[in-house]
Amino acid sequence: MPANEKILLELYDIIESRKLADPDTSYTARLFGKGTQKIAQKLGEEAVETVIAAVSESQERLIRESADVLYHLLVLWAAKGVKPTLVWEELDKRFGTSGLAVKEARKKNP
Repeated sequence: MPANEKILLELYDIIESRKLADPDTSYTARLFGKGTQKIAQKLGEEAVETVIAAVSESQERLIRESADVLYHLLVLWAAKGVKPTLVWEELDKRFGTSGLAVKEARKKNP
């Protein structure tokens, strides 16, 4: 089963490869064709569905919606040229730091 940390990188590579695919046969290509604003909107919709699933639906539904959020987030990253490794590096910088300290640092340096 490919449920490990590599799956997000592999999925990102597939998403990247769909940038030039036929939008009639690729949902991902269709998203890219609609632009960043639509991709971001879709991510927001999926996030809301995930929240709803978390508070009032089954764990199975929450899992499916969470996968949708991750997929659409990766599409947004690809559209904006953000490699997952850049996000991993940012997370690594924060590792071992209090979330409160991270929020306070953001206030000082937005």
